[in-house]
Amino acid sequence: MERKNLIVGQSGGPTAAINSSLAGVYIGAKELGADKVYGMRYGIEGLLKEKIIDLDDTLDCELNIELLKRTPSSYLGSCRYKLPEVKEGDEVYKKIFEVLDNYNIGIFIYIGGNDSMDTIKKLSDYAKINGSKIRFVGVPKTVDNDLPVTDHTPGYGSAAKYIATCISEIVRDSNVYDLKSVTFVEIMGRNAGWLTAAAALAKNNLNDGPDFILLPEIGLDLKHFIKILSDKMQTKGNIVVAVSEGIKDTKGHHISEDECNVDAFGHKMLSGTATFLAKRIKNELGVKTRAVEINTLQRAAAHLQSRTDIDEAFNIGFLGVKAGIDGDSGVMMNFERLENAPYLSVVKKCDISLVANIEKKVPREWISEDGFYVNEHFIQYAKPLIMGELSNIVCDGIQSHIKSL
Repeated sequence: MERKNLIVGQSGGPTAAINSSLAGVYIGAKELGADKVYGMRYGIEGLLKEKIIDLDDTLDCELNIELLKRTPSSYLGSCRYKLPEVKEGDEVYKKIFEVLDNYNIGIFIYIGGNDSMDTIKKLSDYAKINGSKIRFVGVPKTVDNDLPVTDHTPGYGSAAKYIATCISEIVRDSNVYDLKSVTFVEIMGRNAGWLTAAAALAKNNLNDGPDFILLPEIGLDLKHFIKILSDKMQTKGNIVVAVSEGIKDTKGHHISEDECNVDAFGHKMLSGTATFLAKRIKNELGVKTRAVEINTLQRAAAHLQSRTDIDEAFNIGFLGVKAGIDGDSGVMMNFERLENAPYLSVVKKCDISLVANIEKKVPREWISEDGFYVNEHFIQYAKPLIMGELSNIVCDGIQSHIKSL
């Protein structure tokens, strides 16, 4: 293609694997013939302000590439900026394409989740309307694992590994004293319970897992759950409950919904689910309760990266570049699983319209009949994604990251 420059951005929430995808994009672009590889600082919002860097300036040696793969969060910075609906001549789109033209961009790669894929769709639609030959490719990223089409998303495996490890340790901690207690561990997940379901991976031949897993896919009858909890405590003194931040009651209302605060995409802010449940159970059952909120720790725990996750994140970034060079636009790269044991997946691509603004939830058949746990279907799906570890690059006893921009 005539334009041989590529630009890449990151958007949405950080993960422990998103920078491995960035490394894959960079290496793919260099190996497949791009002249220049630019990075958007703070996603599409930064592009509008022309905050653009030449990645050759920072990714100038093999060590920095390896450090980047091991660095959590979004190296380029992120945003939660919603593009307006596509209208020919819209000033926002004119500005974006003017900047891209000024930098002689032929391929635009955006690494992100659901809302980021909406950005790719709108930009590729605008390009078609206006005859632009720039190619727009989405590379998936989200710890929430809620993108459709793809078997799973980069970032999920590492977050799941971290959650399972934390749950195992919390279970150990909860059993120290001979008393009745309930510990609620709040895990991210607004409408889809993939992260909370990962708590089940803590249980194996050597470690114990949670006693209950509460997912947003199942409406919670709180009175019934309190009865189940009380019955359980007749035979087991210390209970650990993994709970999604976004669990709803049987009427579909989030337990912790904040009606006043919303983000740029109109999502109501959620918090305090574990605290709410801990207070309620303490009052109802008169037992010691604790609320543990893992919060942002689960998104960027690079010390517990899954090797499978990091390798796949790199590969899907690399192949996203190849898709753009091959002429694809308005697509998202995705994983298709071929085998569970031994685990095998391949990278494919799909039309972005099949992904943007659509959520994938934990299938009902992967959840226990009573709705308080997950079954073997989920375990077989998720376990391969947390396998393997990366060797740490350490400085002064601490895992090292690439120097911040």
